[in-house]
Amino acid sequence: MSLLRMKELRALIDEDLRRKIADAEGDLLRERGIAAMGGAPPSPGRMRALRTNVARAQTVLGERERAARQGAARRP
Repeated sequence: MSLLRMKELRALIDEDLRRKIADAEGDLLRERGIAAMGGAPPSPGRMRALRTNVARAQTVLGERERAARQGAARRP
């Protein structure tokens, strides 16, 4: 899995974004399990890429939630 760009993430709808987060967290859980059992992960940089992808996707979701809240607060 390569790093997802912010431009790509912002183009996704919320449901697809949440699905990407769930998939990345599942993959990360498996990688951490392999490392915890003492095995060497097949790709050491993959764990970092997965964590980064999750953080970026969560950032986009947070931005959208804040924008929705601000838009609702401004309406009289």
